[in-house]
Amino acid sequence: MVTGVPRLVIAAPSSGSGKTTVATGLMAAFAARGLAVSPHKAGPDYIDPGYHALATGRVGRNLDACLCGPELIGPLFAHGARGCDVAVVEGVMGLFDGAAGEGELASTAHVAKLLRAPVVLVVDASSQSRSVAALVHGFASWDPEVRVGGVILNKVASDRHEALLREALDAAGVPVLGALRRAAPVHTPSRHLGLVPVAERGAAAVGAVAAMGAQVAAGCDVDALWALARSAGTLPCAAWDAAEAVGAGPPGPRRSGGPRPRTADGLTIAVAGGSAFTFSYAEHAELLTAAGAEVVVFDPLRDEQLPDGTRGVVIGGGFPEVYAAELSANEPLRKAVAALAGSGAPVAAECAGLLYLCRELDGLPMCGVLDATARMSERLTLGYRDAVAVSDSALAVAGTRTRGHEFHRTVVEPGAGTAPAWGVRAPGRRVEGFVQHGVHASYLHTHWASLPGAARRFVERCRTS
Repeated sequence: MVTGVPRLVIAAPSSGSGKTTVATGLMAAFAARGLAVSPHKAGPDYIDPGYHALATGRVGRNLDACLCGPELIGPLFAHGARGCDVAVVEGVMGLFDGAAGEGELASTAHVAKLLRAPVVLVVDASSQSRSVAALVHGFASWDPEVRVGGVILNKVASDRHEALLREALDAAGVPVLGALRRAAPVHTPSRHLGLVPVAERGAAAVGAVAAMGAQVAAGCDVDALWALARSAGTLPCAAWDAAEAVGAGPPGPRRSGGPRPRTADGLTIAVAGGSAFTFSYAEHAELLTAAGAEVVVFDPLRDEQLPDGTRGVVIGGGFPEVYAAELSANEPLRKAVAALAGSGAPVAAECAGLLYLCRELDGLPMCGVLDATARMSERLTLGYRDAVAVSDSALAVAGTRTRGHEFHRTVVEPGAGTAPAWGVRAPGRRVEGFVQHGVHASYLHTHWASLPGAARRFVERCRTS
């Protein structure tokens, strides 16, 4: 099977050059022309896909060659882009920056090569003129397998500045596809882990995305960008399919007789959402559904009870430290989560979910499922991790290997009575997380598309617990 969806990768020489503004704005500009746009983000970022979803009306999806493996990038892309007219992939960091110590793995350039997609380089031109040609020439010629099809100049000071930049780039052989003025920034507030998520900004986020779209439509040659996207050609791969994936991993416990279920049969799994828990991969819910569950979203800030019939809970990442007071004030839900976990029902928690299950966070009571306390820290913990399950749990059998990603400014101080979830390499060797009855809680964000046995095992544990 092949996919011929037109596609572009939006990259930059470094972080902070304007990739999110250009990628989100281009998605909005294409959508405004009536095109069905498939939005993607290279790497493990959860926040930018929320802005992409606003621009396109479709769920934002990640393409992470480290978490999922290079072999899944094409299939996951084809799955997300099915039925679309064009796809836009926002890169991560600088064009050639990948997983530390892993060469090109998971870099924007690596993803672009796996997708056979042309690259548009967004350059912060605020402090240069003729030197921009040397910069672009270097990036365009560094790896002959990466096709830099055009440049968008960002933070241009004036018409005169733009003319100097274009004159210099004429010699570099890479066309200028747009120029965005320094005087017209789009307000996208940030805090300790990046942009403020869409779920927290409401109408302000909608306005910001509209402004990005207008800025790109006015300052870029959208027709030329559309033509460049169409030059991508075909990508030979079959689209990833959740129903097929749930049968692909190592087997977990199952009821005797009959095939594994593929459709919902009344088994409800509650997935945390709302402003405090915005970090999740779309494929997780798709895998749980394919394994036989009905996925129902609940908001720990507002809902005082779990959804009716809940047999298991998934609590992903987000910003519980920002909402600690509100989460703590919702005592009925905290008690409901603790009661469900105490009954032995499966609970899977990542990062923010881990903090929510602790006794307290920054001195405020949380669910008390785990004998541990959590607090904010000045130190940023960031990076990919090789991990092996050291305890049997609702997600994995001991010995299961995977890759995860850590990204937090908090510290958890454990008490006693729980087994660790993962043995982790880099930095150093250590054990991490908690396994307690049906609870699996950890700082590691994992992508279940590379661990489909996790979704199937979790649903089966929900059914039998």
